[in-house]
Amino acid sequence: MDYEFAGLPAHVLLVHAVIVLTPLVGLLLVVIAAWPGARRVLWLPALVGAVGVLVLGLLTVEAGKWLEVRVPPAPLIQQHTAMGEDLTPWLISMLVVAVAIAAWAIVERRSASRSTGGTGVASPSHGVTIAAGAMLTLAALTVAIGSTWKLVQIGEAGSRAVWEGSFGDEPVER
Repeated sequence: MDYEFAGLPAHVLLVHAVIVLTPLVGLLLVVIAAWPGARRVLWLPALVGAVGVLVLGLLTVEAGKWLEVRVPPAPLIQQHTAMGEDLTPWLISMLVVAVAIAAWAIVERRSASRSTGGTGVASPSHGVTIAAGAMLTLAALTVAIGSTWKLVQIGEAGSRAVWEGSFGDEPVER
């Protein structure tokens, strides 16, 4: 597959989407895990966002591998490429947390509709609801912070690979 778009390496374009969307989806997961009202409304967009970020992340890694063999070899580029694949487990974890939050939102929704419909099925107790929300919030915080920190590390390595030693202390005469 050719990872090029409009004459530019796709990696350079895709990486920006991953850098912006990963922390945003992580933050959304934290909000909906901690806030039941938001969870009822936003669980589906969060789930779609987590799937999208995972797909974009995998495409970005593949586009990076494609680009790596098309630039002169350098230790900084090899380091950046090796680190890039370390984001995948975090993105998979983010999707797992999004699925867990979505499942809990569906349980809450069904319990609420059953309690008003008079089916006699008990809804989760207040203690279970609090515990589930706390566990989901902790999981969401973990993947949001972990994935963002990993992105910072990967991005710094990539920035160094591209820019280190490629500019001078003094402005260039024009």
